[in-house]
Amino acid sequence: RFLTSAQTTRDDGKKSRDFQQVHCGATPTEEMNGAGNLMDFLDEPFPDVGTYEDFHTIDWLREKSRDTDRHRKITSKSKESIWELIKSLLDAWSGWVVMLLIGLLSGTLAGVIDLAVDWMTDLKEGVCLSAFWYSHEQCCWTSNETTFDDRDKCPQWQKWAELMTGHTEGAGVYVLNYFLYILWALLFSFLAVSLVRVFAPYACGSGIPEIKTILSGFIIRGYLGKWTLLIKTVTLVLAVSSGLSLGKEGPLVHVACCCGNLFCSLFSKYSKNEGKRREVSYYFPLKTLWRSFFAALVAAFTLRSINPFGNSRLVLFYVEYHTPWYMAELVPFILLGVFGGLWGTLFIRANIAWCRRRKTTQLGKYPVLEVIAVTGITAVLAYPNPYTRRSTSELISELFNDCGSLESSQLCDYINNPNMSRPVDDIPDRPAGPGVYNALWQLALALIFKIVITIFTFGMKIPSGLFIPSMAVGAIAGRIVGIAVEQMAYHHHDWIIFKNWCRPGADCVTPGLYAMVGAAACLGGVTRMTVSLVVIMFELTGGLEYIVPLMAAAVTSKWVADAFGKEGIYESHIQLNGYPYLDVRDEFTHRTLATDVMRPRRNDPPLAVLTQDTTTVEDVETLIKDTDYNGFPVVVSRESERLIGFVQRRDLTLAIKNARQKQDGVVSSSVVYFTEDAPQLPASNPQPLKLRRILNLSPFTVTDHTPMETVVDIFRKLGLRQCLVTRSGRLLGIITKKDVLRHMAQMMNQDPESIMFN
Repeated sequence: RFLTSAQTTRDDGKKSRDFQQVHCGATPTEEMNGAGNLMDFLDEPFPDVGTYEDFHTIDWLREKSRDTDRHRKITSKSKESIWELIKSLLDAWSGWVVMLLIGLLSGTLAGVIDLAVDWMTDLKEGVCLSAFWYSHEQCCWTSNETTFDDRDKCPQWQKWAELMTGHTEGAGVYVLNYFLYILWALLFSFLAVSLVRVFAPYACGSGIPEIKTILSGFIIRGYLGKWTLLIKTVTLVLAVSSGLSLGKEGPLVHVACCCGNLFCSLFSKYSKNEGKRREVSYYFPLKTLWRSFFAALVAAFTLRSINPFGNSRLVLFYVEYHTPWYMAELVPFILLGVFGGLWGTLFIRANIAWCRRRKTTQLGKYPVLEVIAVTGITAVLAYPNPYTRRSTSELISELFNDCGSLESSQLCDYINNPNMSRPVDDIPDRPAGPGVYNALWQLALALIFKIVITIFTFGMKIPSGLFIPSMAVGAIAGRIVGIAVEQMAYHHHDWIIFKNWCRPGADCVTPGLYAMVGAAACLGGVTRMTVSLVVIMFELTGGLEYIVPLMAAAVTSKWVADAFGKEGIYESHIQLNGYPYLDVRDEFTHRTLATDVMRPRRNDPPLAVLTQDTTTVEDVETLIKDTDYNGFPVVVSRESERLIGFVQRRDLTLAIKNARQKQDGVVSSSVVYFTEDAPQLPASNPQPLKLRRILNLSPFTVTDHTPMETVVDIFRKLGLRQCLVTRSGRLLGIITKKDVLRHMAQMMNQDPESIMFN
């Protein structure tokens, strides 16, 4: 169960044994004015007031107010001395320092992961005798005996069967290599799932649904912790190297966020303010954009220094086509967009159904066996096909490549015209040779294999990204379509569709471009991205001049996929897990009012409130003990119910506990008051307890006739935990983020009880 800020939430005090409770930033808060000031009876603030419990939603307005007061305090102190001025300058530059550190560590980890994945992927097939830490490609780079025709073969690189038996060919050699390939894959996946299950349960999955939820203001302690960072980095390498149909781009987002959380904990400016740590969600000031750009710049320079791809470039799938695209090709590009939308819909529905089955049946109790079984099936089916045996990144890179005279791929086995006398970069279209037709059958089988196996792979208890598998599906389909169009243009260049732009002897169709467009279409169909998707494709390929084909495919795939459902894969997993996430893209058009959603409703018990000057310590403790609400409105009196403010349950508990320990005379019969001046009490009465400084004097309120469309918009844009419902200053009820999510689910004919942290 998750805890939001309202009276409708529960706190049963129990957390799952699978969750690591790493409490970062639970430190003393700074003094604030009005809504945020701490205890009056203490000379110094005590720890944990103003912080949040695990699985709570933060109060964005409160956090923003706290940061404003902190900044005002630092500015005023900077005029007192040189030292205070230096401290204020350090505070101002701390954001840039954090960005620098994040960029350095993220870039380093990305480079190390790329190098480790290349080495361990090749380790399943063989080893480099001259230096065992070299991948196959690196091993043959350093060899002086490598020829152009056999550039992927060198004496220093030996497959396992050759190393063990001394033979390079034969059925026995093939079977032994096959067996060892499966064995290595099972070993890598077993290590990955075991490390995740034992040391860091939060390191599984892609992490993007949880990151989106955390950035929207939800607290999941340990999800961005140091231990999660270490285990996710190690197991990501193992999972990708095992040959499973998953990628590393999604989990790298989680890794980078862990880096950010790690360095934020070094500066009180961020460690003491949950809203400040999340300045990329509801609040996105311009300075955050520049700092994000700076962090990306540092990470790019770091990655360039490591040079993990060995080509002095920063992009994973660099393309360099020599032929422009033509308007008539928009038809197959749009068809690829339709395929991407249909594939995205199929994948989301099938994967969510499988993940729901995993959560609701005995299957979920055996994550290790599930990973081992899927890995075994993947390895057995992948090895015979050369396009599924290799790593998915290498497959996509080969599918994107244009066929030049230096290419030795089976996809480039065209029949050459001996009379051709053209420069290398302008090779005309040619008839396909036997290698191309053989590759088409293998690609068709690889397409079916990838479509099916990815459904069961994504969501297992290991790090698993979806970008690369989705792009692989689209790239395979796109390459097949590209070759088909190319051969049609060659054999039927007199057709009206080809006559105007495809002349005999000209290079008019680039199959690699179709693969790139197909990859964008499938990735868009799964994630429902448009603008950001096109930018990502630019980053991965460097193909800026192909913006129109990419945009056409991305928009088409989104339109087609949206016709079957608005949610992308990450939003669907957020809904499946019941995370309290309000998507800004969701439209609410129902004509309901705040009074239809607020609690208490008819036949519910009355709202639990505190009065400003007549409640005793015992009354407060009893209320906290007997209820599981996460906060309490404070009113003038129970008769008038005129609203004064709102106080958090956690702050009340900590305040009374510290008052009993540090302030003499505070007993159960002591009066708790939230007013500026203490009430006049007889001398025989125990000492009162003033708690005004933990009272939020400006809680957000709406009237009972406010349209829910407006309330939903307010919750989205301000990131509210709760808002109080009043009429003429009189308190009527409360609406929480959880209530809003439940109401939206109910309006969409979904189960409202599914909106809880699971």
